[in-house]
Amino acid sequence: MCVAPVGVAYRFSMDPLRFEEARAIVSERTRETIGQLPAESVPLDAAAGRILARDICADRDYPPFNRSARDGFAVIASDVANVPATLELVGETRAGEPSRFALEPGKTVEIMTGAPGPENADAVVMVEYSQRDGSSVTLTGSVSAGRNLIMAGSEATQGQCVLKAGTRIGYPSVAQLGTVGCADVPVYRQPSAAILSTGDEVLPIGARPQSYQIRNSNAHSLAAQVRRRGGVPRILPVAKDTLEDTRQRIEEGLSSDILLLSGGVSMGKHDLVEEVLADLGTELFFTSVRIQPGKPLVFGRCRDTLVFGLPGNPLSTMVTFEVFASIAVDLAGGAPSSPLRFQQAPLAEAFRHKPVLTRFLGARLEGEFGETRVRADRGQGSGDVTAFARADCLMVASDRRAEWAAGDLISVMPL
Repeated sequence: MCVAPVGVAYRFSMDPLRFEEARAIVSERTRETIGQLPAESVPLDAAAGRILARDICADRDYPPFNRSARDGFAVIASDVANVPATLELVGETRAGEPSRFALEPGKTVEIMTGAPGPENADAVVMVEYSQRDGSSVTLTGSVSAGRNLIMAGSEATQGQCVLKAGTRIGYPSVAQLGTVGCADVPVYRQPSAAILSTGDEVLPIGARPQSYQIRNSNAHSLAAQVRRRGGVPRILPVAKDTLEDTRQRIEEGLSSDILLLSGGVSMGKHDLVEEVLADLGTELFFTSVRIQPGKPLVFGRCRDTLVFGLPGNPLSTMVTFEVFASIAVDLAGGAPSSPLRFQQAPLAEAFRHKPVLTRFLGARLEGEFGETRVRADRGQGSGDVTAFARADCLMVASDRRAEWAAGDLISVMPL
């Protein structure tokens, strides 16, 4: 790490790291600086995307009764070991009402999906394999004990943990929480992330730019990425290319858990972010990573805020957030870890590069099922948002391999 003397102009000069090393440092420093934020309770309908703060246990057995999985006839399985078998029909049970029957050998109850099975029943013959004749039913399908009848407690028993603390709540988790009656969900507080774009050329989205100006798309793409990870983004006004304005905006951002800076971290004459960070006493953990796009990447700590100086080119901004800054949002929000989710896909065409940097390229998965292949989108560089907007994944070319033939497997990270 390094800290610049206050008031001294400063150029970051730490050796670039491999991306795996950089990710490990982000994880370690996030746990050290922020840890897990305090827990709070939110309504079930507001819980999606949040991280559970405690284990959730079943409030009763699930199912709480022997539940029919099909429309048909509840039976004692031994009665239909040899089919066709004709049984006496003694009644009907629908979903939403209790069973009033106890089966005896040679008898059956018509039953609907979701209804409780009668006492002594151990299987259900589907209605498709039946012929009714008054008070008797001829069944033409044999079943073994347990078939089409889900036994009480087979999914979960009362007091059993059904969702563990640290789970990110998706729609299946919402269903589970609703099932066990968890109307108010214990979750970790969402980390706040201030987002600051820099540069005189950057204008608000609604502005009409001159030919030499650009709209502030980076702030809004970063906000979308923060929200997707469960954080709360706060977009700050663009910092102009003066030390005074850059410092004022960075000071505003230091009231958040995480500060995401877009642009101003390169070696240009008007790239002022590093000088301001140094003047504020920022502790630096790394200043560049051997990846493309996004090699000039600053990560440090200023006061109690984690600071990411992301490159200003749109693809670099998005990729470096996804690969590095997302770790801080995940862990601060209560996730136990923040792994990259890779899969392997065959290449649609040959690919080669110089194995110096790990490259993350916008790509698309083509085809379905066993025919899926990945094709890199050969855009015009790290500012080509139009090309990247077509991508549905990142193709990851290792810095330890130079070329792949068509059909070779390569790592892919879904977006």
